[in-house]
Amino acid sequence: MTNWDIFWALAVIGMTLVIARMIKSRVTLFESLFIPSSIIAGFLVLLLSPQVLGQAVRALIGPDHALVNGIFPDSFAQVWRSLPGLLISVVFAALFLGKPIPGLREIWMRAGPQVVFGQTLAWGQYVVGIGLCLLVLTPVFGTNPLAGALIEISFEGGHGTAAGMAETFRALDFEEGADLALGLATVGLLSGVLFGTVLINWAARRGTIQLADRKRVRIRDTQKTMPTDVDSMREWNDIRWEREQAARPTDPLSMHLGVVGLAVGIGWLIRQALIWIETVTWGGPDGVVIIGYVPLFPLAMIGGVIVQLVVTKTKQEHHVNRRLMNRISGTALDFTIVAALGTLSLAAIGDHLAPFILLAVAGIGWSLFGVVYLAPRLIPLNWFERGVGDFGQSMGVTVTGLLLMRMADPNNESGALESFGYKQLLFEPIVGGGLFTAAAMPLMAQFGSVFVLVLTGTITVLWLVFGYWVFGRKIASHAKQGGSMRVT
Repeated sequence: MTNWDIFWALAVIGMTLVIARMIKSRVTLFESLFIPSSIIAGFLVLLLSPQVLGQAVRALIGPDHALVNGIFPDSFAQVWRSLPGLLISVVFAALFLGKPIPGLREIWMRAGPQVVFGQTLAWGQYVVGIGLCLLVLTPVFGTNPLAGALIEISFEGGHGTAAGMAETFRALDFEEGADLALGLATVGLLSGVLFGTVLINWAARRGTIQLADRKRVRIRDTQKTMPTDVDSMREWNDIRWEREQAARPTDPLSMHLGVVGLAVGIGWLIRQALIWIETVTWGGPDGVVIIGYVPLFPLAMIGGVIVQLVVTKTKQEHHVNRRLMNRISGTALDFTIVAALGTLSLAAIGDHLAPFILLAVAGIGWSLFGVVYLAPRLIPLNWFERGVGDFGQSMGVTVTGLLLMRMADPNNESGALESFGYKQLLFEPIVGGGLFTAAAMPLMAQFGSVFVLVLTGTITVLWLVFGYWVFGRKIASHAKQGGSMRVT
């Protein structure tokens, strides 16, 4: 592999993203479903690979044709396989850079019910996935028990987390898990939009949400009031902070890249320190190794939080622009997704098709149960507008949650958008691509699936009990009085 191989491998991703954006703008289905250009580009690369184009040429023309290996040289595939593990740390390092981090009390006052509901959905995905593996997938299909973590990694974490954990899958001898995770992330993204649209229309017919014209809600109607570009949607959640920064001079992109690099470096130092502590304590010879299997990206996120706190404390916020951080994070995520999907192993999914389908159905079922049954019992005010955002995030990515909230509450009269944004600060550091997401499979490998099932089940129950005790009783009391806990 030469430097030119690396350059052209990256250039091909960029060119494919341009082509994908053109396709998306001309295909109504892609545009209306809010499918990111990076996913379209990733599947374009996959279609031109030996797995699809090569197999088709082999079957139609013969094994000696030049295109049996696809149109890209193998050196490109080598570069693409290494990208997700590197770039995902950039994505997570920039997650909290450039925007204010409020105190825990303020976060809880604004987003307490959604923190409870979001955490319940995330931890419950482990319970559903691990339980399904223990009862069905492993005994019947011989599936690796680590597959129990795939629902949370793929649905709550999304394509970026699934791709970024490829090294962890390989280190734990579950290499096919990375391909299954990416496939499940795609299913979750599409299902989140489709089922979310159905739920919003169901809520409108029941009168749970008030729509001005009472018409059937469609995704393309929302496009009139919501940006369709993925980067713009990322920024939409920070629009007030963006407006404050717009009038300020912006430091160059190179400086912002340096800030991201500093955050990643701090995360790397934290990881090395934890590995050293593990080595000299419980992880010595024949000991229990956990941190060694944890990827860098969740700790890079912690590094980003540390950098932002220092920037805020020293009153240097004007040097770190949120818009540029979004661009850096968005570019890294787009390249991560294209590279991961372009090297996706279709054979791995085909060899585990039945477990793949069962995991997808179980994950979708749990999220639907959460928003229909749990949300009205845990969220006192405007439960649907707030709950559907967490449903969308639990099925795909944050953008899905934003989209569904915008469809259910076009003018943000419920305040769901602000609560959703605040909730992320007490959510993403732990699950949805956070520390436990990265540590779940190493914990299962070291202590067994039953241990992690009991742990995650206990945490799920604790969140449910706590949520009902703090918020649910208010709902029950108000219902007995015949009131309606809605802000309109």
